[in-house]
Amino acid sequence: MSAPDRPPVPVGRVDPTAAARYRREGWWGERTLADVVDGHARDRPEGVAFVSDAGTLTWSAYAAAADRLAAALVAVGLDAGERVAVLLPDGATVHVAFLANEKAGLVTVGLGSRAGDAEIRHLLAATGATALVTLAEHRGRDMTEVVAALRAGGLGLRHHVVVPRFESPGTEPVEVDGAAFAAPSGPAAEPSAGRRRGPDEVFMINSTSGTTGMPKCVLHHQNRWMYFHRMAVETGRLGPDDVFMGAVPAPFGFGLWTAHFTPTLLGAPTVVCERFDAATALELLARHRVSVLAAVSTQFIMMLNALDGRSVPLDALRVLYTGGEAVPYERARAFEARTGATVLQFYGSNESGLATGTRLDDPPEARLRTAGRRLPGTELRLFDAGVDVTATGRGQPGTRGPATCLGYLDDPAANAELFTDDGFVLHADVCTIDGEGWLRVVGRTSDLIIRGGKNISAGQVEEQVGRHPAVALVAALAVPDPVFGERVCVVVQLRPDRTLELDELVGFLRAAGVSPEQLPEQLVVVDELPRSSGGKVAKGELRAELARLDSRPAGSGR
Repeated sequence: MSAPDRPPVPVGRVDPTAAARYRREGWWGERTLADVVDGHARDRPEGVAFVSDAGTLTWSAYAAAADRLAAALVAVGLDAGERVAVLLPDGATVHVAFLANEKAGLVTVGLGSRAGDAEIRHLLAATGATALVTLAEHRGRDMTEVVAALRAGGLGLRHHVVVPRFESPGTEPVEVDGAAFAAPSGPAAEPSAGRRRGPDEVFMINSTSGTTGMPKCVLHHQNRWMYFHRMAVETGRLGPDDVFMGAVPAPFGFGLWTAHFTPTLLGAPTVVCERFDAATALELLARHRVSVLAAVSTQFIMMLNALDGRSVPLDALRVLYTGGEAVPYERARAFEARTGATVLQFYGSNESGLATGTRLDDPPEARLRTAGRRLPGTELRLFDAGVDVTATGRGQPGTRGPATCLGYLDDPAANAELFTDDGFVLHADVCTIDGEGWLRVVGRTSDLIIRGGKNISAGQVEEQVGRHPAVALVAALAVPDPVFGERVCVVVQLRPDRTLELDELVGFLRAAGVSPEQLPEQLVVVDELPRSSGGKVAKGELRAELARLDSRPAGSGR
């Protein structure tokens, strides 16, 4: 599996033979999302595209706002194919920015709205983004000052584009480098269609956590999400009369199909909120009669807990799509009993898109105790150290098909680990597949902590914590949590005559720009970390010891 022993895997482009096959099979097409939105704006201009905390965005307003922002991006001299980063909360405006980049022929660099400064700097540098789109303030910070600091740190950001919240009512001017952009009117307001990238070309770069180092940059084209959309429609019997609510951050895979692609392709409205809150989410579900909810397990558990002792009319809700982590059986059954909705999931990753899925007509036990079965058009195999062991029914799953990403940006070693020789994308799990095709996750191959559906690199946490002057050695581990699935625990061996408390450590990491998800929530100080015979920290021994301690999180750094 090492890079020198393997032929190069094509990265950043679609294999033309595979593309032709996927088109023949009906999985891919020639339309892009911009084509679809323009059609809705023409055919149903007053139909609702998005409902957010800030207001409502119709299809005509969605298209017009994207045209206005795209015109500004083109007018400042950004060439087709340049990379423009978007750092926006999860309202309607982030989708306008994605669509504007598409219309301007630019590649979106999707930054998670909770990303810390260190992660933002890394992703901007790694992708070579030349512009950044933000609100005037983000999470209480003046973004002009943030951009100035990024530039002072050596980043080549030529332009800072400040946008209004387009749904509230969004008539304020777009500002580019501190000056209001005078938007043209009429045909001049629409960037040339000739700049637009095709559905097989890279349209977005987002990030994913690996087992070591900073996040990797994943290359996406639109057709992979068009295929994903087809699978969602099939498994959940989705249609234009549905009302969607996307509770998952927009730049990531789960958020892309549940809020950016599928509702728009159906012409259905989507309810979004800038910051998830369980009570608010329940109120929105009831008020807008949401029928399809997309939420990671942590989110739906928090909503289920918030329902205790409350009467919330959720009779319109018929489907909950969840994923990103193991689905807790008892809580999922309780959610179904309380709401009447059916819990479905896709098993996959940002890189693979999907591997398996469950359907409305699957038996409840299989639907909630397994990750479903292989979906049409996708090939699924099991591997062990690169060897195909599918016949044994147990191994590391790999998938190849219309939902496969285009690899990691400028990272040959990571791509060699991601792909098999023949192009299967490997998942970071150990799974079994029984005789009826049901896939179950039974273990993990990588050193990841999955907190609330977010993959957190244990190695990255260790690197950051290890910079504290009191820390000699550190191991980051997942500890079980009934709501978030797992939380981040760090076990540290201190330098002589030093002490360390959780609050002090979290403050140090915050000051270093560490993203909130990576902040430790439990700190255990030991005299000496156990070592394996090879000299590495014996994490298995540590996990066993933590399980015996019956300790509680010392506090939260969120």
